[in-house]
Amino acid sequence: MPQPRFFTLIIGTEILNRRRADKHFDFVTQALAKKGYKLSGSFIIEDDPALIVQTIKFIASQPNPVLFSFGGIGSTPDDYTRKCAAIALKDGKLHIHEEAKEIIEQQLGEDAYPHPIRMAELPKGAELIDNPVNKMPAFSLDERFFFMPGFPEMSHPMTEEILERLIPDKKEYYRHTLTALCKENALIEVMEKMPKEVEFSSLPKCYSDGWRVTISVASHDKVLAQKAFQMYIDKLESKNIVYGLHDESNN
Repeated sequence: MPQPRFFTLIIGTEILNRRRADKHFDFVTQALAKKGYKLSGSFIIEDDPALIVQTIKFIASQPNPVLFSFGGIGSTPDDYTRKCAAIALKDGKLHIHEEAKEIIEQQLGEDAYPHPIRMAELPKGAELIDNPVNKMPAFSLDERFFFMPGFPEMSHPMTEEILERLIPDKKEYYRHTLTALCKENALIEVMEKMPKEVEFSSLPKCYSDGWRVTISVASHDKVLAQKAFQMYIDKLESKNIVYGLHDESNN
């Protein structure tokens, strides 16, 4: 797979109205960081079918997307994600997945009907993802769109297993950070010269004794990361601006 760009889609009106706290964003960012990657985008949306379809389509339109979607794959009337994934990515129809049907029947027996068996209705070409908790399977499409339950105890082990498969080896990410006693305007000329392969951020803050700005640069290229960071140091020293380096092990 070419360089992947990772996205999360967190579906649930109960998160937006604060009846439930989101636990997926922090988990996925930390899991990706362990592999040397980061999210390109994260979306929290309500249980609205049109919005779900539009968001999946938008993510799918990005270069080399990998989507971790959480929520909405159950059998209740507000579980729209299976159908929305079919509309956004496949033929718009749900098909009985025989293996999923068999698993649900084995686990629930007669209680699989009439409602839970609906979870076996999946988009065309769906591959099952094992559920470590109750065995009700999640599913993936094209080995890059992963649709999982909203329950963290189920979906987080799934996500870890998927990342192990997609990224067996960690990709080193080299980061350097400093804080300078100035406004960020003093460093805009340097920011404009940052190579596209370098991620950089500028975080200004005003304290009672004046402005400070924290500059952070990072890249998978060790030499390029150091070279980009040195450009900020050179500019600060040329202006006699006081700065301090951060412990990179904490970044």
